[in-house]
Amino acid sequence: MSRIDLQPQIDVRRAEDRFASNFGWLDSKHSFSFGQHHDRANTHHGLLLVNNDDVVDAGTGFDTHPHRDMEIVTWVLDGSLVHQDSTGHNGIIYPGLAQRMSAGRGIMHSEKNDSWKLQGDTHTDPVHFVQMWVVPDERGITPGYEQLEIDGELLSGSLVPVASGMAQHDGASAIRIANKYAALHAARLQPGQSVELPDAPFLHLFVPRGSVTLEGAGPLATGDAVRFTATGGQRVTATEAAEILVWEMHATVAA
Repeated sequence: MSRIDLQPQIDVRRAEDRFASNFGWLDSKHSFSFGQHHDRANTHHGLLLVNNDDVVDAGTGFDTHPHRDMEIVTWVLDGSLVHQDSTGHNGIIYPGLAQRMSAGRGIMHSEKNDSWKLQGDTHTDPVHFVQMWVVPDERGITPGYEQLEIDGELLSGSLVPVASGMAQHDGASAIRIANKYAALHAARLQPGQSVELPDAPFLHLFVPRGSVTLEGAGPLATGDAVRFTATGGQRVTATEAAEILVWEMHATVAA
């Protein structure tokens, strides 16, 4: 990781410009290079390497697969997702429940759609979630898992810490990640409600649903994202019911 001198910048990325992968059972939009999609100029922002916006059909999901040296945070918007991993952890993730998996020196896990309705013999409900990956402070840590219900805190309409390794969030209702320079915040906003963004060397704002206005940059719709460098403090105001995810990062991946 690296901390460097920066010039202020606000870079708006529109939903339709994201990489896309569709495998029938999975409709995935990628904010950064992922899988078969690679752009040397779009591999990360700050410490954030992956921001995948996934919709998985009922009765399907990701079979057991490996990860290593990554802090993986999953945020469900609709439906529910079953997690199982090689350390013996399992759980059901649903809206308002934050989940973190530390891949560390190596872990195997699967994620399956657990949101379905039985109509005859047909399972019909998809699960919609955002999965985000940040690098850890250290390689080779012990794999781990944590989930935490924060639905109540989101009722306030304020920006709520969801996952953090930063000292100022010690004791807050947030899952812990193994990076002391990064924190994920979320807000659920009704029309007219607004929040102020943190001030940090690197911010990533993602609008997984609804629409908002960003001070100084204008309207943002579902799937839009903004990458901030050496700036912050702008207000985000909902123009319709919306949910936002904000990564606050005080370092970047070393070149």
